[in-house]
Order: sequence, then C-alpha cells, then structure tokens
Amino acid sequence: MSQNRHQALGLTNQQVLDMYYYMLLSRKVDERMWLLNRAGKIPFVISCQGQEAAQVGAAFAFDNTRDFLCPYYRDMGVVTVFGMTARELMLSAFAKAEDPNSGGRQMPGHFGGKKYRIMTGSSPVTTQVPHAVGIALAGRMEGKDLVVFTSFGEGSSNQGDFHEGANFAGVHKLPVVFFCENNKYAISVPISKQVACNSIADRAVGYGFPGVSVDGNDPLEVYRATKEAVDRARRGEGPTLIEAVTYRLVPHSSDDDDRAYRSREEVEEAKRRDPILVFQRYLRETGVMDEAMENDIHDRVALEVDEGTEYAENAPYPTPESTLKHVYGE
Repeated sequence: MSQNRHQALGLTNQQVLDMYYYMLLSRKVDERMWLLNRAGKIPFVISCQGQEAAQVGAAFAFDNTRDFLCPYYRDMGVVTVFGMTARELMLSAFAKAEDPNSGGRQMPGHFGGKKYRIMTGSSPVTTQVPHAVGIALAGRMEGKDLVVFTSFGEGSSNQGDFHEGANFAGVHKLPVVFFCENNKYAISVPISKQVACNSIADRAVGYGFPGVSVDGNDPLEVYRATKEAVDRARRGEGPTLIEAVTYRLVPHSSDDDDRAYRSREEVEEAKRRDPILVFQRYLRETGVMDEAMENDIHDRVALEVDEGTEYAENAPYPTPESTLKHVYGE
C-alpha cells in the first residue's frame, strides 16, 4: 500500500479521482482530434499528450470562481478543469459557430471564454504572459482577491514578452503564477540549443521572486508547488515561476514530422513514463480507485468524447457575414 500523498496535501479521494478524470478527458479528446485530422475532417491539432499531469495538477491549485487563466495552446487539461467541455473543444476543432473560444474564427488551441475566466490566446507565442501580468495589476487596483495563471513552453521563456512580464510582476509583487511546461522541444529545437541555464526556474532569481522545478509527470507534485505559489500570491508576496519538466509524446502539431529531430527510442522511453499510467497506478495502489471505478471514468469520458464529436460535426458553421462582427463599430 503506497502512502497517501494526496491526503498529506489536503486533497480528498474524490479530488484525485477528478484529477484522473480531467487528465483522461484531455487525452481522449486529443486522441480523437488526431483521428479526425487524419480523416480530413478537422484542419489542425496541437496536442496536450504527455503534459496532462502538469496541467491538471496546476489547475487544481486555483479557484475557478475568482482566479483567471491566460493559458497557452496545449493547455487542454487546464481549461477542462475550469469548465470547458469535450463538446466545446470539438466545436473549436471543427471551427463551428458555437465554438466558445472565437465562434469558429481562431485556430484550435486558442482557448478563451469570459464565463470561464479564460483570456483568449493569440498565435504569436508568449503574448499571454504580459496580459496575465496586466490582469493581476488590474485585480490589485480594484482590490480583488485574484491570482492569475499563465503558462508557456520553455521556448517561450526566451521571448521578450516573458522577460518583460516577469520583470514587471517582480517589481510590483503581483499575484501571478508563471507556469513553464518544459516539454524539451520548441517545435524541433531541443532545450540544449535554447537555453544555457540548467533549469528554466533559474530565471526567476533575476526578477526577484522564487523559481521551482518540479516533475511534470506527477500531478500531486505539481499541485503542491502550484498551491504554494497561489497561497504566496494571495498573501501579497508576489509571483512564482514554476518549471514543470514534462515531455511531448506526439509531434509539435498535426503539420509536424518529429522523426526529423528526435529518435523513436527517445519517444518510446518517454511513453513508459506516461503521466496517465503513472497516476492510474498510484490511485490503484492507494486503494482510491478500483477496477469498477476506473471503468466508470473511462466510460464517462468515452461517452463525452463521442457525444461532443457528433454534436460538433453536425453543428452549423459561422455565417460569412459574421466575419465582420467585432471589426467595425456597430
């Protein structure tokens, strides 16, 4: 019997079962999207596969009734915890009018939604970081008790937006959690050719706040570090940079051939540490989840993915004239 690490962190059995559900939902929606893309039904996929533990573990540390998300394009695990459904994710993939992110006008992975407290993303990487810092500043000016989550890949931590956002947040001690999902590759460029420091977390010291590096395959470890960062931010002690070290199990996107820059052996080795399988083992060993419960979660996810796919495939596209909406004053 493994030690119940989640209880030591203040998480209930139901909460860790929910974590598993969100990780599995993100994976199964993602896998379905690849099939739809290869069948010529949707144009583009950018994956969360391999990063679900980092995403879901971090999201559980926030309060979805008052905190804000400025996620990056892989963050399916984060946005599902904040309320996005399989149906909504599929509406976005099919670019349908009911897509909550943009009404079918943005690329997939550009998550957004006022009702979910998710600020819409844009295609240039890292632009969400200074926006997150701006929301945190606005929250402070309005006297609101809010913390802002913003995520990005390790390649993004080289962009000016990251450095400007981190510097401003550090100077003003703003309630932001900078969450780097280090999946080892910026498209095809390995981390050894991107940064000279040992860890992305090392960059925080230059901006006057803590940086921590955690195992991104362990949702409980990610939750622990993120919860500390959120609590710190709520106390007015400023930002934290978290590096979740993870691995992207599939190509950068459906338009990428990763065989050109990494070996199959490397990818297969990473698959043996698949965060969903690792967490499933933990839940079984601690007696939190038995076979019947696991089957129930799998059945629930399968139903949601099937229903979401069918609904989105048959839903109407946006009308041509809606292209001009929100462009000119009306």
